[in-house]
Parts: sequence; C-alpha cells; structure tokens
Amino acid sequence: MTPDERHLFTIGHSNHPLEKFIELLRRHGVEVVVDTRSQPYSRHAPHFNRDALRTALAGAGIRYSFLGEELGGRPRGEEYYDAEGHVRYDRVAGADFFQSGIARVKRGAAKHRLALLCAEENPEGCHRRLLIARVLSAHGFTVDHIRGDGRLEREREFSPAGGERAPVQGTLFDVPEERPWRSIRSVLPRRAPPSSSRPSGTPGSGG
Repeated sequence: MTPDERHLFTIGHSNHPLEKFIELLRRHGVEVVVDTRSQPYSRHAPHFNRDALRTALAGAGIRYSFLGEELGGRPRGEEYYDAEGHVRYDRVAGADFFQSGIARVKRGAAKHRLALLCAEENPEGCHRRLLIARVLSAHGFTVDHIRGDGRLEREREFSPAGGERAPVQGTLFDVPEERPWRSIRSVLPRRAPPSSSRPSGTPGSGG
C-alpha cells in the first residue's frame, strides 16, 4: 500500500449543524464516512441519526458505511468488560468481529479517503482513538483527527491517555497487567452478583 492508502481521518459529530459537519469533511477531501458508533443515533442532534445522516451525506456526494457492530465502543458480550464497567480493549482488539472491521477499513482506505465517525468532538478519550486509531497505527497507518475548528491533530502527537498503553507492532494484544488496555471511562454499571434470572450478554449502546 502507498502512503496515501495508509492514511485516514477521524471525526466526531458533537452537536455540529449538519452544514458545518459536511463542510469539515469536504475541507479534507473525505469521500466515505465510516460510522463506528455502537448505536448510530443522537438525542441532541437527530440529524446525525443513521438514516438521516446517510441521506444527507449522499446529497453531498459522500458515501456512508456503518461498522458499529464491528468497531463500536460498546461491544456486545460481558467478556469485553471488566468488573468496573470499562471496555477491555485488549480483548476487543483480538475478537474476530473487530478484526473483520479493521480489515474492511484497510480495504476501503486503499480506494477512498475515509473518516471514522463517532460522537465526541475531542478524540482524546474516544474509542475511535484509544482503540481503532491505535490498532491502525500499529498496522502502519497515519491517522489525523479532524477537530471542530477544521484543524488536524495527528494521532502520534497524542500521549497515551490516562496511563493507557498503546499497542506495539508484533505484540498488539500484550498489555501490562497493572495497566490494562481499556476505556478511560466506565460505560456500564458495576456488575451485579450472578443470577440465574439475569439475561446473558451486554447490550451495546452509545459510542
């Protein structure tokens, strides 16, 4: 792959007006938006709901692809969460569904200028940076984060947030036991004691 084929963007929709969001994409030549939200809806900005966004982007000549099942920040399955409700990125990164999503992004980036979409304007604590961008960086990709004012922040300029460790090529899923590779924030309530009446699985929601 050429350097251009190993480059992509990320962007957070926040509460931007739709026109501003599309202008940010156009400014950086984005051709395909890859939605990485586990639940592709916004209560405060409904124009970023999945169907509405797909339609609006199509009208602007930009393609939309939903990969929230593969790359979402709140995967299904209790095994991907610790007892405090943090997402265990080390486990997610090794899962078949996540690997499938990464493979699709890599294939898409070889043909188009992609932007990975999530909700947060600031990528610093978002899974699109802490998980997806770090994995792609380990595969030799250059990742630029589009900020709300239009400037770009390169992934390598960030320090690992909260003491979390970035994956290293060749040992992608090896993480120090004292500082597991996980989400900065807890996204689920603390686990209740096991119960035979408790439904299995962890529903995905949000980013």
